[in-house]
Amino acid sequence: MIPQLLKTPLTELTGVRHPVVQTGMGWVAGPRLVSGTANAGGLGILASATMTIAQLEAAIIEVKGRTDAPFGVNLRADAADAPARCDLLISYGVKVASFALAPKPELISKLKEHDIVVIPSVGLPKHAVKVASWGADAVMIQGGEGGGHTGSVPTSLLLPTVLDAVDIPVIAAGGYYDGRGLAAALAYGAAGIGMGTRFLLTADSAVPEAVKRLYLEHDLNGTVVTDKVDGMPHRMLRTPLVEEIEESSRLKRLTPTLRRTLEFKRDSGMSWRELAVDGRAMRKAQGRSLAQMTLAANTPTMLKAGLVDGDTGAGVLAAGQVVGVLDDLPTCEVLIDRVVTQAAECLRQSRSMMVTLA
Repeated sequence: MIPQLLKTPLTELTGVRHPVVQTGMGWVAGPRLVSGTANAGGLGILASATMTIAQLEAAIIEVKGRTDAPFGVNLRADAADAPARCDLLISYGVKVASFALAPKPELISKLKEHDIVVIPSVGLPKHAVKVASWGADAVMIQGGEGGGHTGSVPTSLLLPTVLDAVDIPVIAAGGYYDGRGLAAALAYGAAGIGMGTRFLLTADSAVPEAVKRLYLEHDLNGTVVTDKVDGMPHRMLRTPLVEEIEESSRLKRLTPTLRRTLEFKRDSGMSWRELAVDGRAMRKAQGRSLAQMTLAANTPTMLKAGLVDGDTGAGVLAAGQVVGVLDDLPTCEVLIDRVVTQAAECLRQSRSMMVTLA
């Protein structure tokens, strides 16, 4: 395990050794992957959106039993039980709260009062400005190259515009997988990088081995962005199922959509009223139509089918474009060590190009 080679605002803010974040991927970022990342010196983020509160508490306890290093939990800012989940983080002394979308100012204040670092994800400079004004400690941006829900702006354009807009640390995600990417992000002015697909494809990931091998078979054209799964742009592997969904009509998708809604209700333990409250909050926060909200019920169960159950015929597989250049399954320790070592060497070489003026 290598010593600290790079000191950035991210390492200082969170107490991790290396400026590398394992993002909070639903059904993927569980205790084993998070603790593996944390023990290797990176910032592991536990994905809680697919967990009940009881499951989240058990997962936090398991991570703390596996590592003494700092880690974080990713939360849905628009979830009706977000305050209760934040209370869990406070109770167990979790170091970082990361958010999909912007948490309310009062929630940020409450977490900061208990020395929890707040890192929302943003997709536009104006969103970064808003959460910074509310007290967020840092932001993570994801360019269009990233997996899962994504925008159309590439990281190379989104990152500098957000850096120009705010004075808090910015973590760059979307298209990163090696030390050259980390060096480039740091050269832009970022505080570190976030990686999703690269961590999904590690030995510490609990994703079924056969599914990991399927990922590794894809090339740079192996992903597609579609809004037919849950009504929002979603980057995933180009599989026969996804191709079929892309070509199907709205009416043809209705029956499986309703079936998956029932499956999600059963798995989450939520009542119809709780589902409705969550749906209204999501609709208000994200501006989704009622039809899009109905489709959104697809996502958790379809991702679970592929990423947990290994049933690629019934599930979808979120993936960033980097999947096309990955060909191995290292441990988190091996991955982080080589990313940081390569980044440090790239930065040393860059300094050698500087001309010293008399």
